[in-house]
Order: sequence, then structure tokens, then C-alpha cells
Amino acid sequence: MHLNRYVLAGILFAATSMPATAQLNPSRTITLVVPIAAGGGVDAIGRLLAEKLQERLKQNVVVENRTGAGGTVGTDSVAKAAPDGHTLLVMASSSTISKWLNKGVPFDVTADFAPVARAVTTPLMLFANPAVSPNNAKELIADAKTKPYSAATPGVGTPHHLAMLMMNAGAKIDITHVPYRGTGPGLNDLLGGQIPLMWATPIAVMPHVASGKVKTLGIASLKTSPAYPNVPSIAENALPGFDVEIFYGIAAPKGTPPEIVARLSKEIEAILDLPDAKERMAKLGFDRAYAGSEQFRKIIADDTARFGKAVQAAGIKAE
Repeated sequence: MHLNRYVLAGILFAATSMPATAQLNPSRTITLVVPIAAGGGVDAIGRLLAEKLQERLKQNVVVENRTGAGGTVGTDSVAKAAPDGHTLLVMASSSTISKWLNKGVPFDVTADFAPVARAVTTPLMLFANPAVSPNNAKELIADAKTKPYSAATPGVGTPHHLAMLMMNAGAKIDITHVPYRGTGPGLNDLLGGQIPLMWATPIAVMPHVASGKVKTLGIASLKTSPAYPNVPSIAENALPGFDVEIFYGIAAPKGTPPEIVARLSKEIEAILDLPDAKERMAKLGFDRAYAGSEQFRKIIADDTARFGKAVQAAGIKAE
């Protein structure tokens, strides 16, 4: 049986006009945007994932630190990038807090991104210069009722900033916020004694704790972390219910094809199970906490609502 030439032409047209499955272009570079300065947890997980993605995808993957406004500049640049999978964001918990602490945030974290995967979580700690007399959060709160204190954070609208504001509100104290452009500059001033306190993740600071140049006052979780058993939980030591968890994951611009999101998510899950990646994450103080695209979307939405309630309950106004 021979096909009519018009029928054959129709079949060929239908086949060639079907949309091709969206894929990453191996000849193009993937840019992984880290929205704060080098030296902190966001940068560390970004560089680890970039290195391993490059190996697995067989294409160039570069990390670009786009700093400013507590991560808002870099985050917004990805929200407005082409949704083709070649511009990605290392998204941190700070993205879920920005609109509650900053007026005029130009992106909506729950609507303007295609979540790819949550990768890890890490604890948030309160550190102090050894010259500071208090040795835990309870002692600091008592001392701060009669003495002025200031605390460094990696920027306005970060979880670190939120933790400081929540401590002020919960303890009825007034520690002054000093925002820096990333962890590194604040740590330098903490080590030099220019600032007495600092909220940070363990990655960059714990080596200085081991050498005696910095001390820990508390961890911002409901219970003491098994990884840091000698660091008291602020919730248990001073402020019941005090809990600020930090996550790091990967997000793409809204509209990125689902096939590309699924491919990247699958690769990230595999990377987190690599023995050398596990070893590096452990040394950096990260806990493997993979969550796929839809689960990560829910985490982002839940944290946005949870932190919003905490900010409002504390009477904090966006600035």
C-alpha cells in the first residue's frame, strides 16, 4: 500500500514541527550566580556544585559573585535572566526573608524562580571576639541590657540579620546591626576587634575558634547540633523557640523548561552522594539535605511565610 503524497507530506510536517525536548547547550557556559561576596557558605557550596556540574555535564560552569543589597542584586539578575538553564542562582534562606526586611525588593522569591533543588543546610551561629566577657547567649543578653553591643552580618535581609533582630526583640535588648558585603569582611573586623559580635555559618569561622581567636556564644537552632556539641543552643540557653535554619540550593529563572530543571536536579542529587563531595561538605559544616524541584518550591514558600510571621511578631518593619 502506497501513501498518498499529500498524506505523506502531512506526516512529515507533523513530525518536523513537533517541539524538540529542551536541553542544555554543551557549547555554552553555565553561569552559577553567588549573590554575596566570596568566603561564606553560599560561595562554598556554589563552587563545589559548579565544579561537579562541569565534570558531569561536560560543559563549562563558572561561579560569578554578584554582590549588593544583601544578595538582592545577584538574585534579581537571575530572576530576569533568559530561562534556558544557562544562568542559575545559588539560593539561600536569605531570599525568603528579603521582602520582609527590605522595601522595594524587585523579585518575588515564590513566583519568579524555577526551583531546581535544595542541596544542603547548615547551622547559624553567634560568634564573639575573645575580649567580649559573655560566654553564651544568656550572659550576652544580661550584659547587653547595660552595655552597648554591635554585631556583624553578611548584609541586610540575610538570615543572620533576622536572627539578630529576633534576639533583640525576644530579649528586649538593642544590639546594633552592622551589615557587611559578605562574611569575609565582617570576619576580618571581628578578628581585629573592630566589632565584638558576628552572626555567621561555621565554615569560615570555626578554624579561628579552634585557634582561640574567636569564641562561640550559641547556635540558632532548637537544640544543640551533634556536629558542634560544645556550642549551646540559644533556644535552650536563653530564648525558647529561637530557630533560624539556613538552606542552600539551586534555582533557575521562572519559565526554564521542566526537562532542564529535572536534568539539573538529578545531577545535583548525584553530586551530593559522591564520596569526595560528602567529605568536603562535612568539612564545611554542611548537612546533605537534597530536595527535588517541587519539594524545594514548598520549602521556599513555607520559609517565606514562617519568617514573615516571625518578623511581624517581633514588630520589625521593612526599611
